[in-house]
Amino acid sequence: MTEPIRLEYTVPGDDFTRAGEASADLKHTLKRMGFPPEAIRKASIALYEGEINLVIHAGGGQIFVELTPEAIRMRLEDEGPGIPDIGLAMQEGYSTASEQVRSLGFGAGMGLPNMKRYSDEFFIESQPGQGTTIQMNVLL
Repeated sequence: MTEPIRLEYTVPGDDFTRAGEASADLKHTLKRMGFPPEAIRKASIALYEGEINLVIHAGGGQIFVELTPEAIRMRLEDEGPGIPDIGLAMQEGYSTASEQVRSLGFGAGMGLPNMKRYSDEFFIESQPGQGTTIQMNVLL
């Protein structure tokens, strides 16, 4: 691979029937390209958690992936309500998910912590009313 490979996904909001499609596609792409199994596992888990957060909290968003010999880089962007207190949102178990979402088995407050846990590099920027951008990198 001489040039980076770029993938883009649009994640619709509030559509749990399609939630997970982007992370599943990335997993299959990484396997087909021969990426290391541990890197595939980490990237798939981190992206799935991010994808679910886009569906639950942001009304959808965009995912941009860049594959290089050095890293799997995943950027999630949304125009949702933003995160007023990132430190609080990063705490395991903290969730603002609705009861309806929780009744579906989502919203346990592990999304952001797992995104960070399964990334080698994790950056988050958010302003209330202006959306959120998350960068997750799995280094090879």
